[in-house]
This record gives sequence, C-alpha cells and structure tokens, in this order.
Amino acid sequence: MFTKLERKIAFRYLGARRRGFGSVVSWVSLIGIMLGVATLIVVMSVMGGFHDTLLSRIVGMNGHVVVYHQDGAIADYDFLIEQMKSSKTVAHAVSSIVPIAEGQVMVTHDGNNTGAMVRGIRMADLAAKTVTGTRMYGKSLRDIRDGELVAGASLTRNLNVHMGDTVSLVSANGATPTAFGTMPRIMSYPVMTSFFMGMYEYDSGYIFMPLETAQKYLNLGDAVTHIDLFLKNPEDTTAVREALIAELPDGYVVRDWRDLNRGFVGALQVETNVMFLILMLIVIVAAFNIVSSLVMLVKDKSKDIAVLRTFGVSRRSMMKIFILSGTSIGVIGAALGTVLGVVVAIYIEPIRKFFQWATGRDLFPAELYYLSELPSRLEFATVVGIAVLAIALAFLATIYPAWKAANTDPVEVLRNE
Repeated sequence: MFTKLERKIAFRYLGARRRGFGSVVSWVSLIGIMLGVATLIVVMSVMGGFHDTLLSRIVGMNGHVVVYHQDGAIADYDFLIEQMKSSKTVAHAVSSIVPIAEGQVMVTHDGNNTGAMVRGIRMADLAAKTVTGTRMYGKSLRDIRDGELVAGASLTRNLNVHMGDTVSLVSANGATPTAFGTMPRIMSYPVMTSFFMGMYEYDSGYIFMPLETAQKYLNLGDAVTHIDLFLKNPEDTTAVREALIAELPDGYVVRDWRDLNRGFVGALQVETNVMFLILMLIVIVAAFNIVSSLVMLVKDKSKDIAVLRTFGVSRRSMMKIFILSGTSIGVIGAALGTVLGVVVAIYIEPIRKFFQWATGRDLFPAELYYLSELPSRLEFATVVGIAVLAIALAFLATIYPAWKAANTDPVEVLRNE
C-alpha cells in the first residue's frame, strides 16, 4: 500500500520536532485518542457488567416468566403447574416451575424496625435457584424447617439480629377485624440463616420462609400469589408466554422479565448509548487536533513538498505520505488506549477500593447502585470496535491536510522562495 519512499518520508515528518510527532499538538492528539479509547473501553465494560450482573440477579431470584391471577391468589397451583408442563413448548423451554407466596411486612427486633418483602418458597427450590456467588451463614437451606426464616445479611445487620434470634413480622395481609378497627397480623419467627447476594435491594429487604409458613402467615390458605417459570434460555420468553396464554384459563396474567423490569432495562440501555456518544467526543476532539497538526506540518514543509514534486513524486504519493503520518498518531494512540482501557477494566474493583481507601469516601454506595462491588464485562468485539473507530476517525482527519499537500503548486512555492 505504501512504498519505501513514502514510508521513509512520512515517518521523517512524523519525527520532526517542530511540527511532527515532537510537537505539542501531536502529543495532545495522541494523548487525547489514548484517553478517549481507554475511557470508552472502561465505561462500556462497566455498563456491560452492570447490565449482566443486575439482570442475572434480578431475573435469577424472580422468574423469567411469571403467572398471576386477577383475583390475587392461585389456589390449585400444583394442578396448574402440571397443566403448564403439558405444553410441549413450555416443557422444552422451562427448567423449573416454582410456586411463590409473597407479601410486604414490617420487621421488628429489639426496638429496631424496617420494611421487607416476605417470600414463601420451598427450600429445595430456593437452594436450586440461589444466584451464583451468594454466601450463606447459618443453617443449610435444605435444613430450614416450618416456622424458620432466611434473611438478607444487610437486613440482619441493620436490625442487630444474630442467628437464632427471633424477629416479629407485622403484616396487613390477613389482618383481624375488631371492635376497635382492623388489627395487623403479628407473628414471631427465628432467623436461622442469612444470605449475602451482593445486591443491596435483596440483602437489605428480603426474607425467605418455607412455603407452608408463608401461606399460614399471609392467610392464603392453600394458595400462592404467583408462579415463577425459570427458562433454560432467558431470551425464549416470547414463545413460552404465548404458549401459556393459549393454555391457561381466563383470568390468568402472564408477564416476562422484560415487562417486569422494563423501566430498568430501558434506562440502562439509554444511559449506555448516551455515555458512548458523550465519551466519543474526546476522540473526535483529538482527531481535530490531528487536522490542525497536519495543516501546520503541510505549511511548514511546503518547500520540501515542492522539491519532491519537481523530482517526480506524484500527488497520490504526497497524499499517502501525510495520511500515513496522521494515521500513525491515531494507531499509536488507539493501541496505547486499548491496553490502558483493558487493564483498568480488568482491575476496576481493586482500583476502586484503592481510591476509596485513599480518599476515605464510599465511591460506590451499595444502597444507590444496588451492588456491593463494581462489575465489569470485557467484550472482544466492543474493544476492537472502539479501537477501529478511533483509527478511522484519525484517518478521516488526515484527508483534508493530505489533499492540501497534494495540491500544493511547486512552481508557485519555489517562485516565492
């Protein structure tokens, strides 16, 4: 693509102290591209990590497809589950179907209280569906008996609850009417196990109990509030949802994880796109610096260009010389930025902990971001795409200065010398 002469002249100009690589503008261009590429890689990896981690944990604890009833309770849930399994589409796509009894409560212990969500579930189902990386303290989930609780680690810490301590649950479900008004339902249970999922919303606001215990406490009888379906592939929700709508009687409502988390998923996607566009401006500004650097280089080397043209160097070769000079800045900046971005993305959590220790401030509060650590997901295609985009912008920035150099009139330049 480039002849030996073109490469020699291009790199000679690139190494010139006054207008080439040694100039301040060229260094600003290179550093700008490097920082732009590195920042884009880090931000895209963190946003991807946020997306994967939050969805896996939210969807992992809630079903990929959820079945409700308009009356608020599902009585013959075992029969209904068998009816769901009779559909070939559902049987092929679903890994498990779990009945759930759920309700909001207030938890109190030694004068401390907080709101929480009580979820009744068979302990075998909970043990099978525990999100990867969840840490358990206390009894094994399969050893939890009727009347015992499993609570989030942050919730037990906030209430100063130790394993075996008894907490009181206050609920409006199943409230008892009296002559003085409706009395909330209050019952006490021991907390035998705590869990740390790494997602603040669950660690601080969820209590699990055996399904039978939840049915008694929430006064549901032999009913559940909804049924969760966990799929082998979370993306197959459309086919399963349509099959359930066709199979189930009237009165049942079927929703998938996209419907239940539509606001979150949409907001995260919009934020990712906006962050990409904003940070791409860093690379664009650096590309404009390449334009100014090469324009000054062309002006400074106009006499050399005129001499080369008189020696027979074609306009095409002159364009290639300056395109190679400018693009080299983009390639070097993109390469350095890629290495820097990948390293930071891989070690983003230790870096966060270091700056948090150095500043003495919580830079990633769990109650705000719902996660206890900064996630990161590197994608080869994204990293390569960002680097290629930066090089492409650097290449486009060289076209006008290269065209200007190729159209320099040697006669006019030498006449004025």
